[in-house]
Amino acid sequence: MTMSEEETKLQDLKLVTLRNGPFAHENFSPGEELLNFVQNECKVLVVGAGGLGCELLKDLALSGFRNIEVIDLDVVDVTNLNRQFLFRQQDVGKPKAQVAAAFIASRIKDIHIKGHYANIFDQPREFYKQFNLVVAGLDSIDARRWLNETLIDLVETDSDGNIDVSTVIPLIDGGTEGFRGQARVIIPKISACFECNLDLFPPQISYPLCTIANTPRLPEHCIEYASVILWPQLQPFGAGTKVDGDNPEHVKWIFERAQERANQFHIQGVTYRLSQGVIKHIIPAVASTNAIVAASCANEAFKLATYVADPLNNYMLYNGESGVYTYAFENERKEDCPACGRAQAKTICVNPKWTLADLIEVLRQDSELRVKSPSLTSSSRALYYSTPPSLEQATKENLTQPLDCLLEEGSEVFLTDPALPLGRKLQIFFHKCSKKNK
Repeated sequence: MTMSEEETKLQDLKLVTLRNGPFAHENFSPGEELLNFVQNECKVLVVGAGGLGCELLKDLALSGFRNIEVIDLDVVDVTNLNRQFLFRQQDVGKPKAQVAAAFIASRIKDIHIKGHYANIFDQPREFYKQFNLVVAGLDSIDARRWLNETLIDLVETDSDGNIDVSTVIPLIDGGTEGFRGQARVIIPKISACFECNLDLFPPQISYPLCTIANTPRLPEHCIEYASVILWPQLQPFGAGTKVDGDNPEHVKWIFERAQERANQFHIQGVTYRLSQGVIKHIIPAVASTNAIVAASCANEAFKLATYVADPLNNYMLYNGESGVYTYAFENERKEDCPACGRAQAKTICVNPKWTLADLIEVLRQDSELRVKSPSLTSSSRALYYSTPPSLEQATKENLTQPLDCLLEEGSEVFLTDPALPLGRKLQIFFHKCSKKNK
């Protein structure tokens, strides 16, 4: 009697969960109880259902996990079909998370998988507390910072500061960029977190405005000219409308204006796809990179759930640009990390005659904070709220006020931003310096 395909898969799972091995972790305890935990009890959340997310869902489901949920705010676009293999032509316009979950359920027997067409920022703490593992396949630094801090915030300690390990939810973070990728294992408040090594991510590429305006040499310069200079001047879709890289009409307008600019300066290479990529700061995705990084993340998830081997400690780098190269090393945890450590208030030196708007500009440009929509409060008053609109309207008059009219020397200000659920403490000191020395 031959085994069915499902029985063969289960047999492979039994080989590593029902017997000991030379690479097993010291806490490894083989047996039916462990196998039952992986298949029936361990709940895994996959964040993101794009190129990396599709690979993660497939790998996790085939690794034996039977309780999986996936969350994504995006819908299937026709450009996704060349690499995001859980989607088909008839799925265009439908929520990625729901389509991906349905596809996996149709292929894997007895799996409980649920797709959430939702924003991760809108989910309550209780949503994340129900999972044993979180595996992220996100392309947004802001979303990864937010998820990292949310899981850190869920960790509970006793009166002596000892961590309650039952509240620790490991985060396995995967990321790809062209032919390069990385996988990391984050144990909140125990190992280095995402914020500890934020400086590993270089600032977003930008082009000098003088080059864009006067001496363009690249197709990207022409596209930036159309989006940064022409769009605000001409306001083609109405006053105050910002460029939306997901709006085909907006992208088409930018593409056509960029093409005109390119023809004027004899520059080749402006395409619709490149225009959308520059607007959204997209780096072309490579399917093989997604597959390699997702496999590493799924492998780490299985090791963390079972202890069949020591988990990655704690960062794996992959480079496929010239051959196949991987390197694993330990990122050190920062004791003063603002997310997982004992952070002190960040010192900000400002000119007392700067306005609050000037201070917010300084905070946006700070390479450590990397905030986009900051809100500020002092111990005595609300200084500025970027959202919701009603509070923004009520506090925006403070933007033109000099800082010495709003704050005293050494005042502590609390900064919040959509990417920072834990916020940051700032201490403001006055110094008669120019903006060049900020």
